[in-house]
Amino acid sequence: METYLNFSQDNLWSELWPELSLCLGALFVLALDLFSNSTDAKKRSGSFAILFQFLLLGAHLFDYLLLRHTFDRESFSGMLKHGIHQDVMRSFFLLSSFFVSLLGHRYLQVRKLRIGEFHHLTMIATAGLMLLCQSQHFLVFFVALETVALCFYPLVAYDRQSAKSLEAGIKYLIFGALSSALLLFGIVLLYGVGSNPEAWGASLSVVPSSDAFSFDFVYQLLSENPDHPLLRAGLVLIISGIAFKIGAAPFQIWVPDVYHGAPMPITAFLAVSSKSAGFFVLINLVNGPFAAMNDFLLPLLGFVATFTIFFGNLAACSQRNLKRMLGLSGVAHAGYLLVAVMASMLLPGESDRAVWILFFYLFTYMMASFAVFGVMGLARVSDDSEHEFSDYENLATKKPWAAFVLVVGIGSLAGIPPLAGFIGKLLLFSVAFETKLYLSLVAMVIGVVISIYYYFGWIREICFHPRPAFEDEEPKQDPWINIDNLGILKPALYSLVLASIILGIWQGPIGDAF
Repeated sequence: METYLNFSQDNLWSELWPELSLCLGALFVLALDLFSNSTDAKKRSGSFAILFQFLLLGAHLFDYLLLRHTFDRESFSGMLKHGIHQDVMRSFFLLSSFFVSLLGHRYLQVRKLRIGEFHHLTMIATAGLMLLCQSQHFLVFFVALETVALCFYPLVAYDRQSAKSLEAGIKYLIFGALSSALLLFGIVLLYGVGSNPEAWGASLSVVPSSDAFSFDFVYQLLSENPDHPLLRAGLVLIISGIAFKIGAAPFQIWVPDVYHGAPMPITAFLAVSSKSAGFFVLINLVNGPFAAMNDFLLPLLGFVATFTIFFGNLAACSQRNLKRMLGLSGVAHAGYLLVAVMASMLLPGESDRAVWILFFYLFTYMMASFAVFGVMGLARVSDDSEHEFSDYENLATKKPWAAFVLVVGIGSLAGIPPLAGFIGKLLLFSVAFETKLYLSLVAMVIGVVISIYYYFGWIREICFHPRPAFEDEEPKQDPWINIDNLGILKPALYSLVLASIILGIWQGPIGDAF
């Protein structure tokens, strides 16, 4: 009983108040939509979700900036870890969820889709992402990961009137199940060897009563058996499962199809939150339980990063569908971020610098992505999955403000000065050079040069006069008519642009972490 009493006393539910609040808010949104009869009342459930997430973000920032930002702590018998890195990512996911709900609110009304369920699933997925980044135990890790996946499956197929959305949902379900199977098989291999090491020819000095699923136990197991084939196979399978989630080659096959068919706000959600969670989990693993295997993992990650950068950029060059192009460019960005993960493994004692560079890049990527997807969501195209270059011809004349937001977002993704995306790439170059990752540095430079082709091709369509039309061509409906009455969405997009410009010129106290 004393053991159980000590265990229960370590269950500090107060440490999870943002996640619990988000889940309660999600339930309230669902109930508000369920018991509302009028359309206006259902719209209010979406407005409540947006306001609630904004207030929760402010409360969380106040909590970790002013109250509990100076020390790391654990709860639930070491299964969860709380600290500055985890709090930064919790804020990141709350901010991302706020923008997804903001983009989705108008999108759902225009497409006449159900409002309450969308915001409910978005908030539950965000709570799962926040919990995932605090996990220090493979059971919590896997349960949180699958909670997020189960929310994304219906969200990708949310537009039931679109065949492309339903197709994307099925593909994401199949590939998501495959990635979960690989991940779980890898965890099982580590657990199998760790729970009975003598049966598998491994040595272990930890007491038998230790939890074989905990990250500390796995670190001890790998430290004492760095050459064990089953443990190496388990690591490769876990890394492969995470590579599926972040869209890294050769596990990126689902990315263009799912981005193509998913509703625009969910495409942004996948591009930002899902990818960012995968990278934070990866950086936690390679600098935590997998740190003893760095010599084995570095060449593997180096190959994946280089292959990912070249594949993503070269494949994006041939795309005329913008959602598929952005999906493949996101694959290339995954390759850039993998270089930051590798750099953190090569900076013992200073790994925080590489981690903070990764954070900065993720925030710049979030701002640029939501600016781009936010403007794309305004276009009144007949099929949301079919955004072509021609839909954006001469946008600078039709809607100058939308063109400005879109060009700044694209420029930040491309890494054009003086935008924040340029500083993010410059920091990645510097840390790659410092850690002597010269091959990855060359791949990044070449990748950025290639990306200029397709990014500037889009900017050309936006800013310059359209190509001459032939007489026998059928007139095309202008997708930029009647996109007024945007409410707070327009100021929100302007705020993203302003933040991208300011962070590109002046990083302030944030730059001290680099």
